[in-house]
Amino acid sequence: MSTDAASIPSGFRCRVCGSAGPFEAHRAHERMFALAEPFDYLLCEACGCLQIVAVPADLARFYGPGYYSFSGRAAAGGVGAALVRARNRYLSGQADPLGWLLAKRRPFLALASLRPLRLRRDARIVDVGCGGGELLLALQSAGFTRLLGVDPFVPDDLDLGGGLQVKRAEVQTLAGPFDLVMFHHSLEHIGDQHTALRAAQRALVPGGRCVVRIPTVSSWAWRHYGVDWCALDAPRHLYLHSTASIRLLAERCGFDVKGIAYDSTSFQFWGSEQYQRRIALMRPGCNDIVPAPGVFSDTELRDYARRAEQLNRERDGDQIVVTLQRAA
Repeated sequence: MSTDAASIPSGFRCRVCGSAGPFEAHRAHERMFALAEPFDYLLCEACGCLQIVAVPADLARFYGPGYYSFSGRAAAGGVGAALVRARNRYLSGQADPLGWLLAKRRPFLALASLRPLRLRRDARIVDVGCGGGELLLALQSAGFTRLLGVDPFVPDDLDLGGGLQVKRAEVQTLAGPFDLVMFHHSLEHIGDQHTALRAAQRALVPGGRCVVRIPTVSSWAWRHYGVDWCALDAPRHLYLHSTASIRLLAERCGFDVKGIAYDSTSFQFWGSEQYQRRIALMRPGCNDIVPAPGVFSDTELRDYARRAEQLNRERDGDQIVVTLQRAA
């Protein structure tokens, strides 16, 4: 892996485990919008966490109007809405044979990560870093009624209807009590990892659960692509945890780790291949994470999907679902 002249600042300590090193230095560049600005990251050899050296003072600049999680998803109507509700009911833990079939054809990984929890529909749920609220709207369509979203980068508070709101706020403002706190690809964007998880722990009822979905350096994609790995996503991703570092962080913040599952996708291949070719994800007229037209054949994309499934089975995919429970 090329370090591209990255350096290790004197006196730096890992912000997860506190180690003074040794560290492995890497220089990554902003690639989502093709800004190409350089950012230095250090890999802690003690806990395995890859972390940005200096959090940009103007971090909000990298979450502009074109950032994909702020783009709303148009709600389906008629029969389409009924089918989406069936899928969402099944994925959120309810019995729905039609939903099972639809979930196979049109997966929704964030929602699928909740199915093993068997949540009651009156569960108090907050989604931290929820963007435009797509997951919350899916839960609402499945019959959940006590939902809240918080995200410090949305332009303003959002009223999504039916009592569902997204607050422009930090996780530290959560008062609770909640039965479930969710970080779906948001924890890696938060500068103070300990403060964030401790705030979530305090907001939970005794025995309450927390679901953390994050990219992980404990993966084939990081080992193979290095700083061209699409999920590094400099500078928005401030921390790329190893499975060891996320366990350590969670336990230090008052959680028991109940399980780690893998839900990586073909994106780890085609996104990283695009970055190696210096092709941005967010191109003019594109507000979603999809392959650039004409770059990959259908056969290549199908192969990437099969390889992602295999890596998940081998516990070497680049995305994990960490299920936590507030410790007694």
